[in-house]
This record gives sequence, structure tokens and C-alpha cells, in this order.
Amino acid sequence: MILRPYQDRAVSRGVKALKKHKNTLIVAPTGAGKTIMLSALAGRVRPKKALILQHRDELVRQNMSKYVAINKKSRPTLFNAGAKSWQGDAVFAMVQTLSRKNNLGSIPALDLLIVDEAHHVAAASYIRIIEQVKKINPDCMVAGFTATPQRADKKGLRTAFDNCADQVAIRELIALGFLVPPKAFVIDIQGVRDELSQVKKLASDFDPSGVEKVMNKRTIHAEMIRNWKEKAGNRQTIVFCSTIQHAEDVRAAFLATGVKAETVTGDDPIGARRKLLSRFQKNDFQVLVNVGVLVEGFDEPSVGCVVLLRPCSFKSTMIQMIGRGLRPMNGKRDCVVLDFGASLLTHGDIDAEVDLHGRDGSDDAEPGEAPVKVCPEESNTTTPYAMPDHEGRFGCGAEVPAGVVNCPFCGFRFERIGAEDGDADAITLTEIDLLDRSPFRWVDLFGTGKVLIASGFGTFSVVASPNGDDWFALGKQREARVMQKITVAGKAQAVAAADDFLRENEQSSAANKARRWMTDPATPKQAELLARLGYEIDRDPFGGGAQNFTKLTATAHLNFQWNRRQVEYLLGVSN
Repeated sequence: MILRPYQDRAVSRGVKALKKHKNTLIVAPTGAGKTIMLSALAGRVRPKKALILQHRDELVRQNMSKYVAINKKSRPTLFNAGAKSWQGDAVFAMVQTLSRKNNLGSIPALDLLIVDEAHHVAAASYIRIIEQVKKINPDCMVAGFTATPQRADKKGLRTAFDNCADQVAIRELIALGFLVPPKAFVIDIQGVRDELSQVKKLASDFDPSGVEKVMNKRTIHAEMIRNWKEKAGNRQTIVFCSTIQHAEDVRAAFLATGVKAETVTGDDPIGARRKLLSRFQKNDFQVLVNVGVLVEGFDEPSVGCVVLLRPCSFKSTMIQMIGRGLRPMNGKRDCVVLDFGASLLTHGDIDAEVDLHGRDGSDDAEPGEAPVKVCPEESNTTTPYAMPDHEGRFGCGAEVPAGVVNCPFCGFRFERIGAEDGDADAITLTEIDLLDRSPFRWVDLFGTGKVLIASGFGTFSVVASPNGDDWFALGKQREARVMQKITVAGKAQAVAAADDFLRENEQSSAANKARRWMTDPATPKQAELLARLGYEIDRDPFGGGAQNFTKLTATAHLNFQWNRRQVEYLLGVSN
């Protein structure tokens, strides 16, 4: 498997940070492939024994299989309520089980501790485990991965990490086609924003009962369903409510209009909850109304609409909710977001605000290292940033990527002293061409941009559009008799899916081959095969090959012509 470009960047920076600091945090949004990244990081560090802390039992075995796909010689084992083994070179452990006193003492000497969903490290159960690991081996490296480092309770992560190696932006993944863009609508019902502004804030969020009094009204239900039917009526939908009663009343409103809907809450037994989520994934019903349960850990690509029927006092909560609908799938172009709590107006966007160009970077960063800056503390009088920031916060002293606008540990906003209102340290990323970042070389087959093809040793992919609107990603492995349709989507999502197909089925040696073949002239055998297919060949008088084709372009054309009938059939342009 070959990592995506941002994955390789984050892992490389993470390894360097571990060598320098013995700890690091990597921030990446839902859909970035955190399990792939943590597995690759472990593979590059090569610990004798690693521990991967997991928060949700449902994902452990799935994550173990991904770990083995990256680290093929690894033999991981499991430590949870049903199995307690330290025999593997990598142990996947449930925090809830390992943190118990009778299990803490069983932890052996570790070289690497990886914390998945690392925003939980401020919890007592995580602290006990980390302290025990460090007690046994003070030199054990600690790496954390999370989508939302800023906790709702404002507890910092500095007990475990003093630096952030990399922060992947949501907009980078959208621009590359690995996430679909949100299509957001803020529905400002008269009087609602004023009423919500009067709801008191608790430690973790707005008071749920106060929100319910404002949002759980028939007039709002009717307006919500009207907008939903108008903008997203045929999409699988997740609705976020404030209380159980609010969720039940919203479900009843959907049912009254003939829309199949169910409710899931934290009070539901785990078994019943799993069955309900399975039914939703099978499209047995269209709308899933929830209270807090689906904020994190539930990833269903078919979700095409997210409805926020509650405000979010913390941006991290809003990002998690909207992130439930950004995973791509066949035919999905975007995710409709209906915001009735004005969270998008409050927080501005759904990104962690990363400047990919790193304009604040240190000039003396070593070659290959990410430029960094230090979050300024109150005692720092030399910082170029205003202290406190516009919300009255001082920094925490953590080392963070040069491009971040908000510190992932304490939330401090890097605002330059003397900057005009509206000035920003972030450059909004509008477009990234994945074709330029792919390890494979993509060939524009006919110069029209409508048929692109890339080849590995035993795999090739085609991205094509019969109409310029619907883009098909197709793939075929050498041993397969027929091509497979990977997805139909927008161009960016189709290219990303096709590129992933190659990355998952090829190794870096195949990508290197494609690079070498960019300038090598086509071989005599390739020239002969192309001539048989009707191509005009400008023969090399000395070698007998084709001067008007390289090995790369010749391979692309041959793969396309040999499979043309299948390609045209899948595109729907032939029988």
C-alpha cells in the first residue's frame, strides 16, 4: 500500500517529532485515514513492542486488520474484556479494560504507545495508563492521533504531548477529493438566534434543557422538514438534537409526513443501538435522529445530509457532527448541512484553519523538517502575536506547525500585532490537483482531459467522463477478467478513488517504474502492438521502437484499447 500524500507527510513529520521530543500529536479530520497513518508510523519507528489504545470496541478488530495490511510481518494481539494477551509485537487495548487496577500491573516494557482519539488523554483512565507505561520505561515514545484536539471541557492535552507534528486540514482533503464538500445552509428562523443567545453555557456545551425550550417547537419542526425536503429530501440523514424528548418529538414530526425515521440515544442498550445503526446502514429508514451518540465514532458514507437542530458552543463539536456526512461514496457529490442553531455563523467554517504554506515557519528548520512555532505563554514578551488573543486566552508553550492559526492544545489564536481587522494568517485552499501529487503518472489519453489512465505493475485505473459532469473511476487488476466500477462522482472524488485503488494494490516500486517510463521511448514490442491497433508510429531508426510514444504513454494506450469495450460498457456509451 502507498500512503496518500498528506498521510505520508504527517507520518514523516510524526516520526521526526518522536525522535526529537519522545512524544507528538497529529491532528487529522474524520476520513483522513488515521488508522492507516498510525499503522504506518509504527512501521517506520519499528518498536519491539507497541501499544495502541482504543476508545471504541466496535472498531478494534477492523483497525487491527488495517494495521496488518500496512505492517505485513506484524502479529498484533488484543487486550480487552474478552482477551488479554501481551504476546504480539503490537497490542490493541481497550482503555476501559486496561485502566483497571488489576490490569495496569500487567503492562510490559513498551517502546511506543499510540493513542487513538487522543483528545481523551486528559481523562483519568488514560492518565493512569500513560503514567504506568512511563514508569516501566521512561523512554517510551507516545504518539497521539485525533480529529478534534480542543476538548469541550477545555482540559488541555499537555499532560501527554508538548508538540503537534502536523495538522491536516479538512479543506485539503476536500480539494484532493478524499472528502466531499459540505453544501451548507444556515436557516435563521426569526427570534431563534436571540433566544439561543440567552441559553446558559455549562462546562461542556449549552444547557440541553434550555436549548430544548427554544428548538423543540412545532413551528421549527415544520420549517426544518420543509427545508429538508426542498434541499435534501432523498438523502440519508443524521439529525442532532439537544435532549431525548427533543429527539423523540423530531422523529414524530418526520413520521407524520411519511418519512421513515428512528431515534438513538445514550440511554439505549448497546446491542439495540448496534442493530439500529446496522438498519440505517442498510437504508431500512432514511432519518436517524440522535442525542450525542453519533458525534464521534460513527462513519457511514451514505449519509448525505446533516441537520443541526442545536447550537454548538465549541467548534470541535460542530466539526465532528458535520464530519459524519463528508465521507465519499458512489454517486455522492456533496453533503447538505442544515444549520438551525447558527453554529456556522458562530464559528465561521468547519476547518482547523491551517495555512499549508507555513508562512510563519522558522528559517532555521532542518532540511525535511516541518517549520514550527511556539505557542506564546504569558511570560513571553517577544512574540509577534497579540496576547491575550481576542477571546482573552494566553498560550501554553507547545511547539506547533507553523501554519496553524489556533493552537491545537489550548486554542490560542495567533493574531499578529497590528494586523488589520479581517487579516488572517490562513490562506484559503480552493483547489489542489491530485494528479500532480499522485505517485503514479496519469496520462491524458486523447488530450481532451476526459479520459485519464495510470498503470502499475499489476493494476491500472481509468478516470473518464462521457458528458463532462459524471466522472467514472474504473480499475482492473491483472488477474481479474473484468474491470470494476469504483465510483461515479465529481471529478475530484473520482480521481481520488481511482488513485486510492492503485495505492491499495501497488507498492512504491510500481510508482517508481512509472516515473522512469515517462521519458524512455516505447519498446519495439509496444510499437508493434500499437501499430496493430491502428496507431501511427514514428519508428526509431536505430532501436525500432516508437519515437512518438514513451513506455508510459504506450502502456496507457494499450491498457485502454485492450479493455475499451468494458470501459465503454461501464460508462454506458455502448451495449
